[in-house]
Amino acid sequence: MSTGKIATVLGGNGFVGQYVVQNLAEAGYTVRVASRRPDRATLLRPLGRVGQIAPFYASVLDDASVACVVEGASIVVNLVGVLGSTSRQGLEAVNVLGAERVARLSAAAGVDSFVQMSALGASPSAASAYGRSRAAGEDAVRRHLPHASIVRPSIIFGPEDHFFNLFGTMARYLPILPVYGANTRVQPVFVGDVAQALARIALDTTLAGKIWSLGGPEVLTMRQIYQWVLKETQRDRLLFTVPSALASLQASIFERLPGKLITRDQLRMLSEDNVVPPGQPGFEELGIAPRSIENTVPFYLDRYRAGGGRSGVMVPE
Repeated sequence: MSTGKIATVLGGNGFVGQYVVQNLAEAGYTVRVASRRPDRATLLRPLGRVGQIAPFYASVLDDASVACVVEGASIVVNLVGVLGSTSRQGLEAVNVLGAERVARLSAAAGVDSFVQMSALGASPSAASAYGRSRAAGEDAVRRHLPHASIVRPSIIFGPEDHFFNLFGTMARYLPILPVYGANTRVQPVFVGDVAQALARIALDTTLAGKIWSLGGPEVLTMRQIYQWVLKETQRDRLLFTVPSALASLQASIFERLPGKLITRDQLRMLSEDNVVPPGQPGFEELGIAPRSIENTVPFYLDRYRAGGGRSGVMVPE
């Protein structure tokens, strides 16, 4: 059973995790930052009081390490997930069996509040294997913890993202930018808002048991996002809408190369809109006004302008 105000955040040293850790520390919790690379979590210690934020080793592929970090915790937030398969950590191993393992061991430990990070578009009938794996992970969690909360964000952006930063880099170096899924609509959401929502859900047991869909205030097509990035970076580049057949061929080649600019499963994701369905609980029910792209992204995107800009590490409050 829980022994006090202890929160465990699996994947806490990641992009979203560092913001979640800060929110829980500010709420007065001792936070265990659990990951396969605890050395990378040492930079988070200054976000709390001395000893309040503690790095731990844990892998969602291993019962013993997960059991150790959830024991005695009253809150567990699982942020661990992969976008595509690798040799050992495939979609099934991490997004499904890993989520099931964390939920099962959290239930055995008597955790009071459990939040599972999923993704907007998670569905057994999703076009992508990623979307189907996220849905299967949700089901696995709910089998052990029916009161678990599921959070489904759209594409998450922020100073450390691999979304706007990627497009900014491409705009800097490429004369022609390939646009995949040009007409697909997305609803990008700021990382700080997602973290605040995750923490609020974890801290308030009256919010438990729901599926929360999180999207920002703007709905844009992928082509509109590229156009906005070019405007903000003051770059004059051509946009090339990649036909589906050519995109599939390119993805099959990229999958064999380091970096994987695009994969076939990501193309399947881009075949479906990634926007919040009507009637789903979200930011409004949580009392959070999500920040816009216009009010946040220029603070880190302008470093991709000719001559550079600000450092990209400051975001307005």
